Amino acid sequence: MEFFGIDLVSLIKTIGYLGVFGMVFAESGLLIGFMFPGDSLLFTAGFLASQGIFNIVVLICLCFVAAVLGDSFGYAFGKRIGPALFTKENSLLFNKKNIERSRVFYERYGGKAIILARFMPFVRTFAPILAGVGAMNYKRFVFFNVIGAFAWAVGITALGYFLGSIIPSVDTYLFPIVILVIFLSLLPGIIHFIKDGTFRALLRRLKKQKG
Repeated sequence: MEFFGIDLVSLIKTIGYLGVFGMVFAESGLLIGFMFPGDSLLFTAGFLASQGIFNIVVLICLCFVAAVLGDSFGYAFGKRIGPALFTKENSLLFNKKNIERSRVFYERYGGKAIILARFMPFVRTFAPILAGVGAMNYKRFVFFNVIGAFAWAVGITALGYFLGSIIPSVDTYLFPIVILVIFLSLLPGIIHFIKDGTFRALLRRLKKQKG
């Protein structure tokens, strides 16, 4: 099955347990990780486990640990290195105000943001880094990190395994199923964004401008 030019089935079979672990870890907390297809990777790995390629228990344990450690690394990176990026007040991308905004955001939405970010491509890579930059309480971060990692890494992998076990010739429908999984993983973030007061205020301003 090719996904945006990548044959995920062949790739996952080639990289094995350690490769899957590394990709989940990287996407969870390394800046380069946003390039990896996290949701489709987990689902396809779970599907392969249903076909006897992997042991599902070993796989979900590795994915869970990788997700937790990846986010923890991202948090540590953000807390240790992040503030140094904001030392120039007039920097185009980084300034001290952004640190304060990050801190306030994670104080207000910290737990929800960490969990929701797991299901949002690109965002899940940068969320733990921003939590570290914003000095979110570490114990609080770890608590929601574990919940989010379980829901994402274990949930999507187990879903791939379950569907692969009950649907005859599921590999025929693998691509559309993966697309559906990605859409559903984005849905909580989309719903939260639409319900957010800032989004509604923006819509009201746009309506006034048109009027």
